Amino acid sequence: MQGKYLLCGLVSATLAAGMTSTALAAPAAATPATAATASVYNQPPKEILDVMRAPPPPSPSLSPTRDKLMLVTMQDYPSIAKVATPFLRLAGVRIEPGNHSQHDTPGGYGIPPCVSAIDLVQVADGKQTAIKLPADACPRRPVWSADGQRFVFENVTTDAVELWVGDAKTGAIRRLPGVRLNQMFGDQMQWMPDQKTLLVKLVPVQKAPPVAPPGSDGPGIQESLGETGQSSTYENRDTLRNRHDEELFNYYGTSQLALVDVASGKITPVGKPRLYEELSVAPDGRHAVVTEIRPPYSYVTTFDRFPKQIDLWDLNAKGGKPVVREIAALPLADRVPNRGVPVGPRNFTWRPTEAATLVWAEALDGGDPKVQAKERDKLMMLKAPFNTAPVEITRTEQRYAGLSWSEQPGVALLSDYDVNRKWRRTWQINIDDASNSRKLVWDMSVDEKYANPGSPVQRRLANGFPVIRVDGDTIFLSGVGSSPEGDRPFLDKFNLQTKQTERLFRSSKTAYEQFIGFAGNNTGRLLTWYQSSEETPNAFLRTLGAAANAEAGEPNYASSSVALTHLVDPMPQVREIKKRLVKYKRADGLELSFTLYTPPGYKEGTRLPTILNAYPLDYADASKAGQTTGSQATFTRLRQYRLLLLSGYAIIDSAAFPIVGDPRKAYDTYTEQLVANAQAAVDEAVRLGVTDPNRVGVTGHSHGALMTANLLAHSTLFRAGAATSGSYNKSLTPFGFQNERRSVWEAPEVYTKASTFFYADKLKTPLLIVHGGDDANPGTTPLQSTKLYEAIRGNGGVTRLVMLPHEPHWYAARESNEQLVYEMLRWFDKYVKNAPAAAATDASAK
Repeated sequence: MQGKYLLCGLVSATLAAGMTSTALAAPAAATPATAATASVYNQPPKEILDVMRAPPPPSPSLSPTRDKLMLVTMQDYPSIAKVATPFLRLAGVRIEPGNHSQHDTPGGYGIPPCVSAIDLVQVADGKQTAIKLPADACPRRPVWSADGQRFVFENVTTDAVELWVGDAKTGAIRRLPGVRLNQMFGDQMQWMPDQKTLLVKLVPVQKAPPVAPPGSDGPGIQESLGETGQSSTYENRDTLRNRHDEELFNYYGTSQLALVDVASGKITPVGKPRLYEELSVAPDGRHAVVTEIRPPYSYVTTFDRFPKQIDLWDLNAKGGKPVVREIAALPLADRVPNRGVPVGPRNFTWRPTEAATLVWAEALDGGDPKVQAKERDKLMMLKAPFNTAPVEITRTEQRYAGLSWSEQPGVALLSDYDVNRKWRRTWQINIDDASNSRKLVWDMSVDEKYANPGSPVQRRLANGFPVIRVDGDTIFLSGVGSSPEGDRPFLDKFNLQTKQTERLFRSSKTAYEQFIGFAGNNTGRLLTWYQSSEETPNAFLRTLGAAANAEAGEPNYASSSVALTHLVDPMPQVREIKKRLVKYKRADGLELSFTLYTPPGYKEGTRLPTILNAYPLDYADASKAGQTTGSQATFTRLRQYRLLLLSGYAIIDSAAFPIVGDPRKAYDTYTEQLVANAQAAVDEAVRLGVTDPNRVGVTGHSHGALMTANLLAHSTLFRAGAATSGSYNKSLTPFGFQNERRSVWEAPEVYTKASTFFYADKLKTPLLIVHGGDDANPGTTPLQSTKLYEAIRGNGGVTRLVMLPHEPHWYAARESNEQLVYEMLRWFDKYVKNAPAAAATDASAK
């Protein structure tokens, strides 16, 4: 059994080295797909397993015509057999050679989940239709057509990524024959403006993939000729290593563009097979911006920094020559400054209300935020028939951060972002105004939560393009609604001329109710997604202006509501768990908060073993760092460490862990602020009478794992810790980490002080270290956990290393997640819950 288990790991490793699925056909069949193999994994107790395996609630997707609601239920955990499917590592993409599907999300955070159920709900009467999915299907999230008549979804099988189309009226679905999508670079499927046709990337007809005999790869050679320039920490993910990797990259990256008629299934090829990356079709349905990847490739960066040919195409062109005009030929961008952007055209967008007018941004400062510049970006515009030079339409003082078009021709919201201040400004601008006049609308820190105005409500035009919905001078804004009492989602009307706001709806204090969209064209009727800590999420139809009872001290946003769906609670036993929002202060007066969970049957005043979970966030402004987020009124779901509530633990969850200071040097006081944050949180939970100060553990993921290890090394607050997928030696990410922008050569003491690895001799508190064996996040390679374990072990510390095979940065498989909960429960039971009596703890440095 163990031999078969190890073989699977070798198969994945060999594929990663450049071999193909064809070459490994026989061994690959011996993956851990059997029940016997799964038995090597441990499981937590039954009461926890039952909750882990309960179906999750769906998420809503409103049709563009706002008359139908789609409820999409995602699979919580795929099997380890799926997660262990062999894949290739090709310049930042993990591709399964058997079907050309992406094995991992672009950020490296886990296998894209399958849809387990789709239900259609009529907004008018609540009538619900279940979509009958294919047996053993793995659909991706459906995509609506702009006319609301159809939806399409990809279905991943063992040998293809299929394309399916559904009828929104009947719920009937069918496969479009002959379509095999290539997911290598994304943009593999999109609706054309006629809403009857799809532009797709097909797997072309090719010979067998290239096979390299052992030893024929040749040396991997890189060279630097003295130019300065940093390679960002987050670029180097599964990069190419040799000539054979380049051949595989070309083979699996090549796509054939085609137009697919969804009614007849007719496939019309466009152009020739190439390495197409991004596709953006104009509202006229004829023209498109097509980005093609070109050699020479880099062994340092991922494909998004490779040389690019950006052309304007005519999709109706005959004779296989669709190129109308070159937009840019971009060179290899392997030295983009930290927090910078590549030079040349980027961020392409079509004007939704014109047939074919293209807008893009270009850097004026070389893309380097460290360069002193009066203006950093310019916006360029090019109109059909594309036979004149592009014209400059405006410039931004800081980095261009987006252009949101409204349904009024020419009127848009333009934003820029100051990376050094973490500051965002938004103007109303008329693109067609020759004087380039603009009116400032919002001017605030990106960390501002209480005064955050929300996001403009959009609608889709008949051509499928999203635009800001405008009613005269008024737009609608929907937001999270953070407040000192927690998040309370809202819907506002906002006058662009007077900047006056009128609140239409705000979630009550006892529930969490989000605006989904308007019901039909009536802005007086809202669709919301309602939930509370004890009520499962459901869709509600809310009518504004109807009588309603206002809460004490609250304005009466008059409305009435009726449930549109009636979903039931899949895990009622969890409702016995109670949670509350807790506010307190750090020793320096900074206001903080956390959510306190207590287990089923908890009696007030009983002191419990407690687990603290947090993720440090960086703030330039202390006044924003203390703003409360989250809500105690959300429907309680248990995953990972929260499942320990079922074993009698209290959880200090989402504890605020701000790292406050100038973004250019905030990490100078990183460990001191970590300890101050932890001390304040634990002290408050103890003061509330819930936490036993001698039985407290800590856990965190990724940057939170580094936090966990550092808290054990630099304080005596905790009896044990569990760190998952962390980065513990920052010298291995020498050009920056999180928001630290200095290199290790510019601030060596900062890197050393933040790295638990260099304090392993002082780390005597038991630490459980867990990591995914296939973590592709460059800052958290599995080597980080291996080396910390070796350092602690070598210095006589108490530690346990659990490597979860085949798992990326976030653990996907059911077996892996059950193992994780088993390990945490075992570790914290031994070293926290059942720990021997200890003297009162404090946060003094060891």
